[in-house]
Amino acid sequence: MKLSVVIPVYNEARTVAQLVEKVRAVPLEKEIIIVNDGSRDGTREALGPYESGASSVRVHHSPVNLGKGASVRIGFSLASGDIVIIQDADLELDPGEYPRLLQPILDGTADVVFGSRFLGAGKRGSLSFYLANRSLATLTNLLFGAQLTDIETCYKVFRRDVLPSLTLRASRFEIEPELTAQVLKRGYRLVELPIGYRPRGHDEGKKISWKDGFAAIYTLVQQRLSR
Repeated sequence: MKLSVVIPVYNEARTVAQLVEKVRAVPLEKEIIIVNDGSRDGTREALGPYESGASSVRVHHSPVNLGKGASVRIGFSLASGDIVIIQDADLELDPGEYPRLLQPILDGTADVVFGSRFLGAGKRGSLSFYLANRSLATLTNLLFGAQLTDIETCYKVFRRDVLPSLTLRASRFEIEPELTAQVLKRGYRLVELPIGYRPRGHDEGKKISWKDGFAAIYTLVQQRLSR
């Protein structure tokens, strides 16, 4: 069973190489697909050692910044594994949790797995961050009859054959609610598992903002109303 790890990257020169090494160290058969989203801070240079093709790492460079959603969609199109997971290029989440996140799919009890930052006793970030994320999860549950706690989580794991059924158009961070809504609308078995979380602030490179919250709300409503 081969895992495809899709890593969208934008201006993460300080962390991307360390993150890639953490992913490479996970004892699973895998390919690593890095989509550099027009970074301007030295990320391309940091990825240089992985462009030889000698390892299981594939690097795609977008000439301009297209957004996380576009990068995820590019990564999905390049993935060849039986299972696909999204991994941010910062160090907020631990790739060592992959085996546990894959298990429900391997057991045949889930088609999709989300790693929730708000289950268990992990660090949850600021109060405003927590409330905003829980509010989006609550709206999702009301619109789609679900019981989720974290729709904005990076750790979304899919059986590969789920992805062709999704019609993804998001370019930015609205890829998270778009993925969630379409998985729920199509009736796939979705399981949440708790994950550890080490939040960083905007001064450390975090890019999502309150404006993206409004885009997420719009995306959820639009997905609910669309056929």
